[in-house]
Amino acid sequence: MKTPRSRLLFLVSIIGGLAAAVLAAAPAPASLARLPLEQNGGTWPTSHVQGIAVDVQGGFIYYSFTTLLAKYDFDGKLVGTLVGWAGHLGDLDFNPRDGRVYGSLEYKKNQAFYIAAIDVSRIDRVGLDAAQSGLFRTVYLPEVVNDYTADLNGDGVFDGDTAKTVDHRYGCSGIDGVSFGPAFGHTDGPRLLTVAYGIYANLTRTDNDHQVLLQYDITDWGRYERPFVESTPHHSGPATVHGKYFVRTGNTTFGVQNLAYDESQQRWFLGVYKGTKQSFPNYLMFAVDARTSPSLGDLVGVPGPGGKGTEAGRLLALAADGLADPATGIRGWNQKADVGIQPVGHGLFYLAASSGTKGEQSGKVTLHRWTGTPEVPFAPATTADLKRPTTP
Repeated sequence: MKTPRSRLLFLVSIIGGLAAAVLAAAPAPASLARLPLEQNGGTWPTSHVQGIAVDVQGGFIYYSFTTLLAKYDFDGKLVGTLVGWAGHLGDLDFNPRDGRVYGSLEYKKNQAFYIAAIDVSRIDRVGLDAAQSGLFRTVYLPEVVNDYTADLNGDGVFDGDTAKTVDHRYGCSGIDGVSFGPAFGHTDGPRLLTVAYGIYANLTRTDNDHQVLLQYDITDWGRYERPFVESTPHHSGPATVHGKYFVRTGNTTFGVQNLAYDESQQRWFLGVYKGTKQSFPNYLMFAVDARTSPSLGDLVGVPGPGGKGTEAGRLLALAADGLADPATGIRGWNQKADVGIQPVGHGLFYLAASSGTKGEQSGKVTLHRWTGTPEVPFAPATTADLKRPTTP
């Protein structure tokens, strides 16, 4: 005979099961039902598409073509473009809390790296100028600059934008991937801006085999933001970071190109250009589970202070999913996610692809659903997936 407590637990389990069944059978939210299965981001006299952002509620998709930002609605209509900078605008993410798109912005010749915060609600025509419109504000990232300009051999010379040097701490080439999500080790709490390093491909180094991720609390970033003035780069930004983390994947070509936090799986995805070190599996995409707490440990291959021992850092473990390399224990997928990956909820993702030639670059996004299989983690989405998507 069941005790009162056991009967209560039994009823809770029954109710929980019924609730899960109802949710699984529930129709998709109207905002998801509007998602286009594919969209072309136009052809532009720029470099290739480098990142995308999606405003699911508002119904817009944003494309970074490095020196141009294009805004399209879900019907495929070009709403407007923002232009007027020579730096490299990389990966993007939409912040629903303030309605702005955030992106990584590099000026390597100036030894300056920024987060661009763009008021995309005011992009309403083609050819808006970033400086004159006032839509484009930037925050300087001294932590990145310090690692990019680090004089590791002590010769007093900054070697510049090159992989052929022992300088650039951790092989830092700047920044690329950006995404909003919780603090590492959590699935709740405030959403922080996470910024991923670009890292040079260099076969002769051992200190460039980790991805480097910075987390920032942008609550008070209004005091750092400055209008975009390319001729006079500013140095207004936070002196410290909320956290600095390392993920051992093996050296990849220019680090994490695209970073995305998926609320459905509570997981961070890292899209990279293929690495070239033969001692690593050189997967194209990696993942970190949000619940995995950082642990202090040795950064394998990174010399400690004064060249003695091994440097310590806050390590994030790769998700126990995907393909597994028996030699290194590294896990990941051979899934292209380097020029745009954006989760939109319920196991659905936009993946971007680039095409075209120099000066005539096109970008296309296609909606996919997560399959979870090691060999083919994504499959093209269908209209049925939009009507009743399945959350992993």
